[in-house]
Amino acid sequence: MKSVPANGGVLGPEAREASIERLRATAEPGQELDILIVGGGIVGAGAALDAVTRGLSVGIVEASDWAAGTSSRSSKLIHGGLRYLEMLDFALVKEALQERGLLLSEIAPHLARPVPFLYPLTKPFIERPYVGAGIALYDIMSVSSGHSRGVPFHKHLSRRGTLRAAPSLKDDAFVGSIRYYDGQVDDAKYVANLIRTAAYYGAHAVNQMAVVDFLREGERVVGAKVSNREDGTEFKVRARQVINATGVWTDETQAMVTDRGQLKVRASKGIHLVVPRDRFQSTVGLILRTEKSVLFVIPWGRHWIIGTTDTDWHLDKAHPAASSKDIDYILEHVNKVLKRPLTREDVEGVYAGLRPLLAGENDSTAKLSREHVVAHPVPGLVVVAGGKWTTYRVMAKDAVDEATRTMDERVPPSCTETIPLLGASGFRAAWNRRNRTAEESGVHVARIEHLLNRYGSMTPEVLAIIGQDKELAEPIPGADDYLQAEAVYAATHEGARHVQDVLTRRTRISIEAWDRGVSAAPVVAKLMGDVLGWSDAQRENEVRHYIARVEAERLSQQQPDDESADAARLGVEDIVPLR
Repeated sequence: MKSVPANGGVLGPEAREASIERLRATAEPGQELDILIVGGGIVGAGAALDAVTRGLSVGIVEASDWAAGTSSRSSKLIHGGLRYLEMLDFALVKEALQERGLLLSEIAPHLARPVPFLYPLTKPFIERPYVGAGIALYDIMSVSSGHSRGVPFHKHLSRRGTLRAAPSLKDDAFVGSIRYYDGQVDDAKYVANLIRTAAYYGAHAVNQMAVVDFLREGERVVGAKVSNREDGTEFKVRARQVINATGVWTDETQAMVTDRGQLKVRASKGIHLVVPRDRFQSTVGLILRTEKSVLFVIPWGRHWIIGTTDTDWHLDKAHPAASSKDIDYILEHVNKVLKRPLTREDVEGVYAGLRPLLAGENDSTAKLSREHVVAHPVPGLVVVAGGKWTTYRVMAKDAVDEATRTMDERVPPSCTETIPLLGASGFRAAWNRRNRTAEESGVHVARIEHLLNRYGSMTPEVLAIIGQDKELAEPIPGADDYLQAEAVYAATHEGARHVQDVLTRRTRISIEAWDRGVSAAPVVAKLMGDVLGWSDAQRENEVRHYIARVEAERLSQQQPDDESADAARLGVEDIVPLR
């Protein structure tokens, strides 16, 4: 194992080129990586941090952008899963609650925070003891983990107390409720931060780098052949072990190597709606039961996120499309409890994602396991699949454990339980001095609070950009919550390579703005282009592609079914940079 210099966790263009050169060098004798990770979602990023903090040399490649697939399209919740408790899956719930406490209190207090929910009760007498016992068990299991819970305990509310907390609920919809807490996180922001933390410890991280084949010596996998999507060049990356963490693409990547002993993953589509916070009045979120699953109404800054659905998906995995039927389903169910029904005109944004569920004999994706599995189908290749976003750290640990099991020398155990993400250390102190920071920087304290909740103790790096150009303290057009400096920072520090990376993942403008980021695109293209050296033609191409993508998504959301929605969304191809 060779030690590698850390790059300070900066994922700018220079760092990307340096990582590419290091990956190329693995073809030389004695220069192979210990571990190459394929897939830059939450599990792949977690595996990169787990492996590199054990002292291993690590590379991670992602065919698109960090978290571009499932990991940026979740319900944004860190939770144990009350419905899994009802299914008597105690082990999964306890594990997830332990991870929830770790994320909220130790690993990412700047990115994750508690969020209150009401569990509405509709039947007098019988339901409250039953549900109350379940939620009490939920709280007790989170205490038994040995870590901080990170959230308050539950509380029973009367009908009057329920309406006081959520005045927009129908007066006769409930007889009372139970308020409980879970955690919330910006999933895409978290993955970008996780990748940066892995890079800080020495991992070589490259996005827009697709695996086109695996390298073999006999039966053994000894690396991968990759293609740089930005310039079309291909080269080989050699490694002692390869970890396949490609989520819903597991079947396809696994098939490049073997058809024996394969894990089978089924994709389940879940869609979410984003509506303005003022469309109904409530100080808490809601969890509502449906005939198929549960529906969350989740506070999200100046918005609500409402979801999700749970349906089989066999079409394009890169761009799952929400149909008109999906949108109507969510509106129909949430309107059952609201005094003033929501309409299509209230919907600011829509997004669809795919859950990677372990395939079983059950026909319903809602009942497929959220447990994860780690397999070693052929020597040199480890596959990790299934699981929940919340338990990514455990999945990553198990995958690296399996990959290192056959290594000659003794590899230390996982230590990510004690590794805070970049921006976490010193966050509370930075929060406490936010007023002074506002005075020193000339940036309003409300803006400082916004930055602290996105960058933690790394906020001075964003303020330094503003210090060089005061105009970058202005908001991005059509998205008052975000500063122009954040678009620059996304390109200089967070590995953003395209306008859509900034508008859909480094920020959430694509789902939070009424125009879904169309007015922001030209400004972001200008700011990014200055960092990445884009020509005028490339800037125009980026803006044109983003607008076409928004139009295709809007068109898909008017279609009656999955097939027609998928066809509409696929009317826009992925953007390829100009050179």
